[in-house]
Amino acid sequence: MNISVYQVDAFANRVFEGNPAAICSLEQWLPEQTMQALAAENNLSETAFFVPVEDGFELRWFTPTTEVGLCGHATLAAAHVLFEELGYQEEEIRFNTKSGLLCVTRGGKNGEGGDELLSMDFPAQAPISFELPMQIVQAFHATPEDCLKFADIIAVFPSEDLVREADPDMELLAQLDCRGIIITAESKEYDFIARWFGPRTGIKEDPVTGSAFTQLVPYWAKRLGKTSFHAKQVSERGGELSCELAGDRVIISGKAVLFMRGVIEIED
Repeated sequence: MNISVYQVDAFANRVFEGNPAAICSLEQWLPEQTMQALAAENNLSETAFFVPVEDGFELRWFTPTTEVGLCGHATLAAAHVLFEELGYQEEEIRFNTKSGLLCVTRGGKNGEGGDELLSMDFPAQAPISFELPMQIVQAFHATPEDCLKFADIIAVFPSEDLVREADPDMELLAQLDCRGIIITAESKEYDFIARWFGPRTGIKEDPVTGSAFTQLVPYWAKRLGKTSFHAKQVSERGGELSCELAGDRVIISGKAVLFMRGVIEIED
């Protein structure tokens, strides 16, 4: 069996930026254990698989160790593959996922940004106040000014330097019962910055985590009193995102760049 695979840098203006994802185009679903094995072999933070259906595509995401319910950067990468590599002609792609219907369109708000910019329509995931775990303080050697939780624990620090310079103890973070840990702060250059750590899902630090911004945007909208944001995930590779809170949805826009295309050969 031959499977077409593409490696795409998402939330990037050029290769070697943003977050790389492997995208596999399928005609029908593979066994779950096979998709998990392929994700482990790719050894990227996410490998996404899509299958065409009547009203669009079904889409699933796997880390090297587990399937996840929502992934932003691999959704952006999958849309880029469909638009730019597979010649999808419509202006909107409809992905049916475990998190419901996710739509990706060409261009940003009001068509800004041209066809290179892709905008994803995700459900807003407003976090709620959460008692600060001592592992956060111990892992980062600093005390956040606020702590919240939805899928991830969010630690809000009083200084962007604390976020940029953080070198957390992963063993302590792995003790926390959550998908991952987001650290964030208001920024001078951007509306806010963030980083994401997920040792329990096999990802020490994710370069750019689109799904994290479905949680961050509702928080910063309430705190800053605005609905549109220019944000950056300040990992080593880094990635910039334009975000908008639209009712109970978060619109996340960014660019993607193809790094590699190939074929995976596996035995039937």
